[in-house]
Amino acid sequence: MNRRMKGWILFLASMCLILTACQSRTTLHKAKPVALIRQSIENKTNPEKRASEPVYPLTGLPAKGPINNRVIGVMINNYYLARPQSGLQQADIVIEALAEGRITRFLALFQSQRPPIIGPVRSARPYYIQLNQGFGGIYVAFGWSPQAKSILQNGDIDYIQGLYHDGTWFKRVTFREAPHNAYTSSADLEKGAKASGFSLTQSVKPLPFLSTEEQSKLKGETVNKVTITYSSDNVVSYAYNPKDELFYRQINGKQAEDRESLTPLSAANVFIVSAKHTFIDKYPRRAIDLTSGGPAYLLQKGKLQRVEWKNVGGRLLPYKNGHPLGFVPGQTWINIVESSPGLEKEVKIE
Repeated sequence: MNRRMKGWILFLASMCLILTACQSRTTLHKAKPVALIRQSIENKTNPEKRASEPVYPLTGLPAKGPINNRVIGVMINNYYLARPQSGLQQADIVIEALAEGRITRFLALFQSQRPPIIGPVRSARPYYIQLNQGFGGIYVAFGWSPQAKSILQNGDIDYIQGLYHDGTWFKRVTFREAPHNAYTSSADLEKGAKASGFSLTQSVKPLPFLSTEEQSKLKGETVNKVTITYSSDNVVSYAYNPKDELFYRQINGKQAEDRESLTPLSAANVFIVSAKHTFIDKYPRRAIDLTSGGPAYLLQKGKLQRVEWKNVGGRLLPYKNGHPLGFVPGQTWINIVESSPGLEKEVKIE
């Protein structure tokens, strides 16, 4: 083979190598966008892969606004003349406990939503203050017991007291009679917080939430309805609706709802805890032991689990066999009942 022929062969071999390398580079550049598109589709269709998407810390639901709003805990009246209430459907967590006699009161914790009207607002008790502090919230009340007044005035707690701001941040409505007619709004409470020098943002420690897979594997006793009889005019029930997998709150056999929007009150989680109650004065007001733990029922997706409750950093949380349990994303209602006669007699399960 002559020198000229060898040169052509080497030239052709070099061109083949160059063309192969170019084709490989082109293939690689085309493959990258396809992989990214596939990953994007998978992230959209599989919620478990949305780890980077923000959720509200106390509901576990996708965030549609800031996730660092400070918790605002408002005392809500539950006397029969105060029903139906306003704003409860927008609370992340609602805690119900006995206040005076057989009358209960709510501590409504607002973080993900700020309702335009909240009320009727009622007076403070020490254990509600304690529960609010577990979430680092601004505590809002209209009136107080002597014990609660001492705690708030002598402690390092951010609070807004309606007694001092009647007619400004709190309004008296005409459709209710005192003391069941004091109402407020998120806008007024934010004005009050700013005027008082309170921060309206915080890094809220999230509650533990179940993944979609964990929710599908929930075990427990199938339940259609549970009923707690606090008094003859405060019979509380939670009836399960399998269509949306929520428990709907009933009061004296009727669906509870928001006064303005008529939105029915419902919960993804109902946590019923048993705690020791003791009388502390003649009214009769109570003290509630919220530190010792005890038996509890946890209702989620039509299942009831017999669990224990523990106070973890001021929050009442469910445990089973010493292990923490997660919540289903959504609103949570916590009902505190007396340890005597206990859960078995206090709560009717259907």
